[in-house]
Amino acid sequence: MSEATVKATFDVYRFDPVRDAGPRYDRYVLDLPPHTPVLTALLQVRADLDPSLTLRYSCRSAICGSCAMQINSKSRLACEAPIGPELARDGRIVVEPMRNQPVLRDLVVDQEPFWREYRRIEPHLILDPRHPMPEGTANPMTPAEVDRFKETPRCIACAACYSACPAVEADPAFPGPMALAKLYRFVVDPRDQGQQDRLVKIQTDGLWLCLRCHLCTEACPKDVRPSERIRDLKELAIAAQGATEPGSRHALAFKENIRERGQLNEMKLARQTAGLPGLVTQVPQGIRIWRKKPELLHAPHPIEGADQVEKIYEALDDGKTKEDAP
Repeated sequence: MSEATVKATFDVYRFDPVRDAGPRYDRYVLDLPPHTPVLTALLQVRADLDPSLTLRYSCRSAICGSCAMQINSKSRLACEAPIGPELARDGRIVVEPMRNQPVLRDLVVDQEPFWREYRRIEPHLILDPRHPMPEGTANPMTPAEVDRFKETPRCIACAACYSACPAVEADPAFPGPMALAKLYRFVVDPRDQGQQDRLVKIQTDGLWLCLRCHLCTEACPKDVRPSERIRDLKELAIAAQGATEPGSRHALAFKENIRERGQLNEMKLARQTAGLPGLVTQVPQGIRIWRKKPELLHAPHPIEGADQVEKIYEALDDGKTKEDAP
């Protein structure tokens, strides 16, 4: 008995920067079982319909990360994306290259920006040259120390998180989710001698540009949870250096604003974030805001049930203390 198939429509991004004036979408229709991975379908397109289709892949087992691309606007691995759910939800499958990286041809992108940010965080142990370990010796860690890495060793560097990240698109100074998750892995490594320098440097090197949208965590095929590791990095950076620049000052001020009244005091938040010198530079913008919404310049009244907000904070602080306990 033959396996049931569905008629699958694929609209595939095509672009050769050398030959084409602009990108286009070519449509291909195949009869395939619903469990067929998108990658397998694309390889069938190339084998049977259009040998010029260019894509990158290797293991076909969600291990190498080579086949990351956009499938119906979601950055993911094509080898583990079955066509059935995509067709049921959207009626067709639109396949595009990853975002935030230049297209080399069709579905293949130049990953140099992604790897440049990875190299920039120095993804290796920084050892103290004054105390070298004798050759051939080991520096073991306890299971509890290894557990502090959390999910970061699972990362396969597929760049799906980098593609999904709006902060990367908005500001080239942002290192990207994978680089920051990897940085966290070295910051908590007890063998690394550069933790303090790493945390001080990253404070002004893009850490606080994260938009906290969690799209990187949604895109990650290995459940590394980059957004949570970025949050951890922020807490470690503040603990190491204090709130020394606008991003960290804004985070702490936001937290205390909500804790104090249950809602934001916009004027106080701006003052705590930028300081008086910074506020002077924003006077023209402040005047425009005052004309349109003068109520923002007044301290808000505490919300009803503000004591419950304090209980939430206490519970969160208590949970964090237990999590960090040895």
